[in-house]
Amino acid sequence: MKRTFFLFVSLFLTAFAFAQTPPKVNPVIKLYGSVWEIPNAQEKPDPKMDYKILVDITDAADKPDTLNAYLEAVATLYNLHAVGGVPAKNIHMVVVLHKMATYSVFTNEKFQQKFKMDNPNLPLVKALSDAGVKFFTCGQTLIRGKIAGSEITPEVKVAVSALTTLTTYMLKGYARINFK
Repeated sequence: MKRTFFLFVSLFLTAFAFAQTPPKVNPVIKLYGSVWEIPNAQEKPDPKMDYKILVDITDAADKPDTLNAYLEAVATLYNLHAVGGVPAKNIHMVVVLHKMATYSVFTNEKFQQKFKMDNPNLPLVKALSDAGVKFFTCGQTLIRGKIAGSEITPEVKVAVSALTTLTTYMLKGYARINFK
């Protein structure tokens, strides 16, 4: 009897906990990077502060037909600042892609040539770019991989290198987040 009672209470509490989970929101990047609002949070982003964020991405998606999780993490990062009250004019994000992450920003034509399918990352890159996120890919990676600059989506600019771009933005005061 005790065992049945505890099982019932456990199931009830689990159901209650799930019933209390609020819906996720997408304040700026509408289709990606969903987050929860935390109205009673003790620590929040400062809406008066300029957030200079530098994201370093080196890895591609596990499978070509899936979204690059690190690119979606950029959308999450943006939406977290927005849900925390930071206005878009105070969010300055730069994403630097190199090594295998470069595959994520291939044009559809190049992606189809390599993987025989459309690039699932392009709508996300466009949404982030439309929100003001700047993208750079490593010119050294392109040359090493025999990839033409025209085979990269137009939202992404070619840099001399990822390393020089990272150090330049770090010296400009950008906080670096390293997504593998």
